[in-house]
Amino acid sequence: MGSEWLEKRKRQMQVHQEAAATVLHARDAMRKTPPNNASNACCFCWCCCCSCSCLTVRSDEETVPRGLERRTDVLAVCDDSPKPTLEDARSWSMSFERLMKSAAGRGCFRQFLRTEFSEENMMFWLACEELKKETNKTVVEEKVRQVYEDFISILSPKEVSLDSRVREVINRNMLDPTSHTFEDAQKQIYTLMQRDSYPRYMNSSAYTDLLKDLEEPKTEP
Repeated sequence: MGSEWLEKRKRQMQVHQEAAATVLHARDAMRKTPPNNASNACCFCWCCCCSCSCLTVRSDEETVPRGLERRTDVLAVCDDSPKPTLEDARSWSMSFERLMKSAAGRGCFRQFLRTEFSEENMMFWLACEELKKETNKTVVEEKVRQVYEDFISILSPKEVSLDSRVREVINRNMLDPTSHTFEDAQKQIYTLMQRDSYPRYMNSSAYTDLLKDLEEPKTEP
């Protein structure tokens, strides 16, 4: 069952990459043949029905390095997460809430999500948490746009899985962006991780090996 889920996730990522390549090709063709009536339709559209700034696809030269840079940053953040105590790590099995309240717990869980090709769920949740701390309206609007491009747009390889109702809520909220624009989406992703990935993590070798490592007495040099 787990291997089938991973294969499905890989196929989804491949579809996203192919879609982005298709749009890039179409945009290049449009540049060569300027349209008679350029449209400035909606901004923040997730259905690809219009030409939006949020659906901008970068050139191949920019895309590959940027992706590699982001991956390196992700690894650095996870590797730099604080090491948990044995008591802390054991408490994660009590509830998902306990794990998510622990900085070390989030870091270890994020590493596990990466192995399941679903790290974007944690990345999105953390981005929403950071967004809710922002009070400057200009900064909020910019961060909202960035979160949308990174995790909501169907052209993003890090698109999170949301139902149509939540997407409609997001589209309405985008008309007047606030620090709580993605609140419903964040709750849905939190629930998804809690019901789906969290039980697998608790039963994984990654978690049991962590506990064993923390239980081993340190030898004096």
